[in-house]
Amino acid sequence: MIKKCPIHGVFRGTACTCGEAGSLILDDEQTERLGRFISGALRHFPDDLGLAMNQHGWVDLDVLCDAMRTRYKWANKEKLISIIESDEKKRYEIQGRKIRARYGHSVDVDLDYPDNTLPELYYGASREEVDILLEKGLKPIKQRYVHLSTSKEKALEVAKIHTDDPILILVDAAEAQKNGVRMISATENIVLSEDISPQYLKLIQG
Repeated sequence: MIKKCPIHGVFRGTACTCGEAGSLILDDEQTERLGRFISGALRHFPDDLGLAMNQHGWVDLDVLCDAMRTRYKWANKEKLISIIESDEKKRYEIQGRKIRARYGHSVDVDLDYPDNTLPELYYGASREEVDILLEKGLKPIKQRYVHLSTSKEKALEVAKIHTDDPILILVDAAEAQKNGVRMISATENIVLSEDISPQYLKLIQG
């Protein structure tokens, strides 16, 4: 659920970090339903909802709210923004009257984030797929970019969503970028990349 603390603003859970119970904005079911709607609208099918997305993934916030209200009469802009502001993974961002997803797109976008500056990045994989990845490289599957993690811990956390026994691949980001592979920093934990050849990959846990 999402609630609002009079001191610290919106938060997820039963109580704010300060102990304040807060006032309810969205219950668990509403949070999940709106979260799925926002993800679909900003990552996968903006055209189906009448959203004009520019090349960098931005859509008009008010137009998104209008599309949302046609499906969920109980929803409003405050509830939508509460989902964005309380999201610990920072999946979305708002600038003025525009909103976009930071990562996870299946539609063709050209995100304009700064270039990655970390020399090494990480990718978590299952044991069943790791040999193929090391042989053929990393390529986006059903997404616009390859999603890399900035730490071993985050890579394992992501991989554990899909496998109980993840292993890590080290990505030589510095060398890859030096040779023309574009990598951009979407959040402090996620770097988005174009295709990465096997020569920049190394198994570091197995």
